[in-house]
Amino acid sequence: MPIIMVNLFNRKILVVVAHPDDELLGCGGTMHKLINEQQCTIRVVILGEGITSRSNTREVEKWKSELRKHRSNIQTAAGQIGYESVSIYDFPDNRFDTIALLDIVKKVEEEKKNFQPEIIFTHHGGDLNIDHQRTFEAVMTACRPMSEESVKGIITFETPSGTEWQASSDPKYFNPNLFIEISEENLEAKVKGMESYEFEKRAYPHPRSPEALKILAQRYGIMLGGSLYEAFQIIRLNVKL
Repeated sequence: MPIIMVNLFNRKILVVVAHPDDELLGCGGTMHKLINEQQCTIRVVILGEGITSRSNTREVEKWKSELRKHRSNIQTAAGQIGYESVSIYDFPDNRFDTIALLDIVKKVEEEKKNFQPEIIFTHHGGDLNIDHQRTFEAVMTACRPMSEESVKGIITFETPSGTEWQASSDPKYFNPNLFIEISEENLEAKVKGMESYEFEKRAYPHPRSPEALKILAQRYGIMLGGSLYEAFQIIRLNVKL
């Protein structure tokens, strides 16, 4: 039986993603809702630079201007959602598998230590995108459920154009068990934030287009007999609902 909402009132939430725009695609509407309606404090961690895979080889200097603009777009998008702060790292785009997992884990551990979140939202571990997979693995490794662990919940989201393109026969295909209802205002903030990303926004029928994001939220509404929802998978949740 799917859970329609959890009580996250006044929680500290860390959102850990691989690329600029993933935070919007995965949980932009939910972040806007939790900040404005449940007084949550949210920090976003973006691990990768998000652009250089568009060249055959990683040439950071070649993309210097675009990377600067990309970082500026992060701040513009953040203003639409209203989360408290963001950390930005520069792991190589779509090449996280060339980096020792421990190096990524260390960044997540550092962010966790500094922010002390109770809940982490991150990528679904079965995504087609290798960076999403590694981000999920890093979060799980950094948050082993020991007695002193501060993180009591790990919740994963789908990332349009990264999750649904995985083979449906894959045993790790996204299977949501948590649906959070969002308002038109929450969804509009998500769409406007996504449109801030000059190098990531796309025209319909691409999954990252404004129309597609709205259709996805409406689809879950149809499934659940409501209006608009974002879908998640609870990996671990040890909090009072």
